[in-house]
Amino acid sequence: MTIRTAIEIKNLTKRYRGNPQPAVNGVSLDIEEGHFFGLLGPNGAGKTTMIKIMCGLLSPSSGEVTIGGLSLRKQLPEIKRSIGIVPQDIALYSTLTARENLKIFGGLYGIPARKLKERIDKWFSIFGLEKNREQTIGSYSGGMKRRLNLIAGILHEPKILFLDEPTVGIDVQSKKVITENLREINQGGTTIVYTSHYLEEAESLCSSIAIIDQGVIIIKGTMEEIRSETNNMSKLEDIFLQLTGMEPRD
Repeated sequence: MTIRTAIEIKNLTKRYRGNPQPAVNGVSLDIEEGHFFGLLGPNGAGKTTMIKIMCGLLSPSSGEVTIGGLSLRKQLPEIKRSIGIVPQDIALYSTLTARENLKIFGGLYGIPARKLKERIDKWFSIFGLEKNREQTIGSYSGGMKRRLNLIAGILHEPKILFLDEPTVGIDVQSKKVITENLREINQGGTTIVYTSHYLEEAESLCSSIAIIDQGVIIIKGTMEEIRSETNNMSKLEDIFLQLTGMEPRD
């Protein structure tokens, strides 16, 4: 079977004005099609900068990024049609209802009205929001907002889905619903690129992982490969602390 590369990154660097240390420093990385890929690191390590660059939200200082065989620098409009983004911040209109929010997002992607209604109803049911579809987002709990935030990023059925801390600050029940459905979305063929500080969750979800610190990838591979490179330490949290240190990152 031919292994296809969903995302190819070559010598990627990002410098912010006034900061002598690059946020991303010469990173090269391949993410295979169909993988659930975890990009992990301490605060300020460079992972959110990398996600923003891969989504076309931030321009790199140098280097090349290819998404689905398309050049990020030359073919960004085509790329945007095939990717989904679920940011850490809730990207919803608080004064509108859940249904109104999703109709706006679906319209931005050009989903025909009948198909959009079918998809909205399907995801409301899957994520347990069907009784709350006509409520305004301002009345939603944190877990409900996270679930709707995810639906907004997958309505157009993207080939590649970027997730930045999709389960941060929510209850156990909402977290379980989100992670179980992310597994199913991935098993359906969607490549997922995911960041999180919940390392046990990442270990459970991800088929491959890269740990970034100070703008540099310090280890990457499957959990089995990573364990073999770190004296067969069993827990991802222990490996993470060994590689990035115990000092708090504020």
